Amino acid sequence: MSPTHQRIRPFNTKDTYPEQNLDNDLCQAVVAGGVVYLRGQIGQDLDTRESVGIGDVAAQTEKAMANIAMLLDEAGSSLADIVKVTVYLTDIRYRETVYTVMGRWLKGVYPVSTGLVVEALARPEWLVEIDATAVLSGPAGASS
Repeated sequence: MSPTHQRIRPFNTKDTYPEQNLDNDLCQAVVAGGVVYLRGQIGQDLDTRESVGIGDVAAQTEKAMANIAMLLDEAGSSLADIVKVTVYLTDIRYRETVYTVMGRWLKGVYPVSTGLVVEALARPEWLVEIDATAVLSGPAGASS
């Protein structure tokens, strides 16, 4: 029997957040029913777990979007297949910068979007987190 979903880049939170007393099995993406669900992406290198762009919301947004593109590719999807994004900002003043960077990555895609301002993210140096949902890529020209 084949699995009904695929887990991409599984990890345990005790490795990702060694300073916190956590032990949760998670992954960066799950493909289920033709949909790709991504974990919220931040300014972090997925291979080294190092934070990047500390103090620079534009650099963190670039890295989050690069992570999203890479994970979607690994899942058999692409940025063009994104249907929804949720953006979490730690300061409303970051909105224009974040949406400008994200807009370059998603030009012509037209996903639905939700934006929230939150008190904090999982680590104090993270200023933005972007959560995306996409569909699996179909034959060329199948989406509109």
